[in-house]
Amino acid sequence: MADFSLTTLFVVPVGQTEFPSSGSTQDLTPGQVGFFDQNYGAIDVSGDGVQNNDEKYFYVAQGRENTYLQGSKRSDKISLDASDSNNRNVNNVTELYKVTGCSTPLNQITDIDGFNVTCGESVSLTLRAHSSYIDTLYFNGFTRSVTVQAPCCDCGADPCDTVDVPALIDQFIAKLGQSAPGNNSDNIGFDSFYTFERVGDDEDAILRVTGKPLTKYGQPCDVAAFPHEYDRMWFKAFVYAGPATTADFIVADNCNIVATAATTQTSSYAKGTSEEIKQLEKDFYSYQAGYLKHLYRMNGFNENFESYVTDGVTYDTYYIKFNEFDKSAYRWGDYVAEDATVIIAVPQTSGEDSLSELLDSALIEDWEGETYGVACPTTTTTTTVGP
Repeated sequence: MADFSLTTLFVVPVGQTEFPSSGSTQDLTPGQVGFFDQNYGAIDVSGDGVQNNDEKYFYVAQGRENTYLQGSKRSDKISLDASDSNNRNVNNVTELYKVTGCSTPLNQITDIDGFNVTCGESVSLTLRAHSSYIDTLYFNGFTRSVTVQAPCCDCGADPCDTVDVPALIDQFIAKLGQSAPGNNSDNIGFDSFYTFERVGDDEDAILRVTGKPLTKYGQPCDVAAFPHEYDRMWFKAFVYAGPATTADFIVADNCNIVATAATTQTSSYAKGTSEEIKQLEKDFYSYQAGYLKHLYRMNGFNENFESYVTDGVTYDTYYIKFNEFDKSAYRWGDYVAEDATVIIAVPQTSGEDSLSELLDSALIEDWEGETYGVACPTTTTTTTVGP
């Protein structure tokens, strides 16, 4: 189901080291983000958080560079923990959470082991990869197979003996490393999307298949374009007796499976990248524009559009979803009440005085919000890149 929440995005500029603790919204410099009470006075978020019992609600506001016919950009009324004159709770927040940014996505790793192959037997390995872009080129994923003949046993050995597993894996790796067939440079081989290695030297050896990072496409010089893509590659592996088959492995004969494929690391999406936040600026621009709401095809046609994203910076994002504070605004009518969302994108920095740490304590901890996002890897799983 689509999210029809009326959304306002605030991107804290790189260089803003603190939220204002005094003054009002008209004192905000271009791009500066702050929190303000019902009297438009700045709230010191390092003190009692963003709201206390003396405040009915608060706003998030940001200064604009272009103030002609419009003042500062601000959210609607947000009430996290307040009571009215009759001591009734007037909390209008329905969701509050943080997504920790990570510009380094994980790549999938699948280990294949437990080979049950007899000497001289024909064995096939099929890999089927998926991603947003891959699935536009290949029906049911990028599927390729290789077939090898298991090494023969020593003379006089029982033909029913299991095979030399490391030698079998090395055969697979050699076959998988061959170039794509044909002279067409557009043909794609396994090495476009995977790396392969053998782990171990005995019958418990593992064939490790690792997905490569996807190609990162450039940003077009078009303010109205949609260049950012949430994409990741994931794949399935099948090892079975006999020649390669085009059968759907969902219904394939499970008796032919001669090895176990287990995913030890699941691929993930990058989160909070500058490209992502730039796209959100475009998506939600018209909701807060006083005039010239459209994003025209060239930058010069709309001088009102302001971007505060810095290329190469990773952002933590805070989401506050809330209902209308004044319930009397929604009287009977043939419409569906619409809620609102505030997204605050903060450059990811470290230290107790960082803006992320301030919002963690002022929003997430004090008001029992949730934090999402897996631990960001310090290095990628491979040093190679896609085609």
